[in-house]
Amino acid sequence: MLPCDRRIPAGVGAMSETTRKFFDALERHGHERVLKKTNGTIRFDLEHDHEVDHWFVEICGGAVRVSQRNSDADAVIRADSAFFDRMVRGEAKPLPAWLRNEITSEGQFRFIVLLERLFAPPPGARHPRALARDPGGRR
Repeated sequence: MLPCDRRIPAGVGAMSETTRKFFDALERHGHERVLKKTNGTIRFDLEHDHEVDHWFVEICGGAVRVSQRNSDADAVIRADSAFFDRMVRGEAKPLPAWLRNEITSEGQFRFIVLLERLFAPPPGARHPRALARDPGGRR
């Protein structure tokens, strides 16, 4: 059982609707199969208008809980909220963004790589298996 049991209240902070929907969907889904071997915490510090919104994500064997507390975490990811929205929409990927210093991090690096699994694929991207099944797809 994860210690974070509260839901994200609607109307908290001034973050974008894209960000709020992303974290709400992560919380609502509750269990991510691609994270089944992952345990740890990530705090996202999203900057906007001289303020910082904190999102705290707890992962325990694939079970995911989200809150807006400002607590110590295994990894802290900092980003401009507008850029974070681009990652949520799949327009930017976390690892290249980290390499370009568009996001910064403290703590365990493995969580930067893990982020690739949480965000949407780039617009128009197709899974390799779907591409292989498509007779008109490139091989």
